[in-house]
Amino acid sequence: MGMIVLTLMALGLMLFGLAAYLTGLYNQLVSVKINVDKAWSNIDVLLKQRYDEIPKLVKVCEGYMKYERETLEKITQARTQFMSARTPGEVAKADSSMAGALKSLFAVSENYPDLKANANFKQLQERVSYLENQIADRREFYNDSVAIFNTRIKQLPDMFLAGFMGYAALEMYKVAEAERQPQDIKFEFPK
Repeated sequence: MGMIVLTLMALGLMLFGLAAYLTGLYNQLVSVKINVDKAWSNIDVLLKQRYDEIPKLVKVCEGYMKYERETLEKITQARTQFMSARTPGEVAKADSSMAGALKSLFAVSENYPDLKANANFKQLQERVSYLENQIADRREFYNDSVAIFNTRIKQLPDMFLAGFMGYAALEMYKVAEAERQPQDIKFEFPK
């Protein structure tokens, strides 16, 4: 009788240990997934702030940039693309479009001294530039979080529990192909 009790106690302890181990793995995977979601939310908040500044920036520029309609339209299109984006990939594509359009806008603004001197334009340009830097930092944090998550769900024994939980690898925040192309830089020297 004593041997059966000891065997049952040992089996009970093993089951308890296994349950505790699985619970720990589960909680760790949930924590890693929540970090990814939090990182994405941080990007989303900053992108929303940037996109809220865009109409103000366009309005200030319209009065000065009468011949730059295409540049302003690109910004408006990129903002519309962002507002309809639902997935991280779509948001990344819209973000890339906006970054390119803003670079064009700020480059073209160099041709308009009155615009560059406008206090509202300066303030908006600084605000958008600040947000751009913050977004870049948050992209890096998001990609780090995704890398940790993707690694965890592909490692043993986490992969079994992750499959049971329905977790699949997530996509990194990537730079659009257009942003990877070398920029054409020309120096013009006075003759």
